[in-house]
Amino acid sequence: MVADLKEAMAKVAELNKSHGVKQRGGKMYTQVVHRMEAFRQVFGTDFGVDTTILVDDGNKVVIKAIIANTDGMVIGSGMAEEIRGQGLVNTTSALENCESSAIGRALSSLGLSGGEYASANEMEAVPRKAEAIKEAKEKEGTKPVKAMAEEIKQTDDFDAAKDKRLYVEIRTKLEACVSVSDVNAIYIKNKAFLELLTKRDPKRAKHFKEMFLNYESKFYKGN
Repeated sequence: MVADLKEAMAKVAELNKSHGVKQRGGKMYTQVVHRMEAFRQVFGTDFGVDTTILVDDGNKVVIKAIIANTDGMVIGSGMAEEIRGQGLVNTTSALENCESSAIGRALSSLGLSGGEYASANEMEAVPRKAEAIKEAKEKEGTKPVKAMAEEIKQTDDFDAAKDKRLYVEIRTKLEACVSVSDVNAIYIKNKAFLELLTKRDPKRAKHFKEMFLNYESKFYKGN
């Protein structure tokens, strides 16, 4: 068992060099999909991964993952939490995203961390989750949710040229993102505009949202 773990850790270390994703600060992170492949290459089907939904109340999702052998002996575990609707991925796939993070932490508990014990996306998700909590509190109170940044006017005088220019500006900012929290910060900043655009031109709004989803998915892929 110890020898197998060392072999798996060595494989993950090599994958970190060849498939690692650069995070803020220059650190490389090995995604869950690659760590899981290394785990299977070494352990085959002698061990399995089981996940349990602890909370799914329509607002947040909490999942626990365990790694156990065929006799039920647990050798690793991890938990993760995601806020539904915060970020485009969690609008449609909060459960899947949370499960991947939980599995990533379970692998990390065995030493297959891929760079950091806490998965990169889990740590990048902290500001995103904080924003979700803040927004929920604002909705519950009497004060309206903050509008988009001052430079984006909330009027109906947008035309195709202005929409296109804004699309290019947002895409340029997304190209410079180095983490999922950066993508979500831009999304939150432009959320009010997207809501107005959805009412005015659903088809055009879909292109904006798909752009955010594509950039966000680059960081969520495999975790």
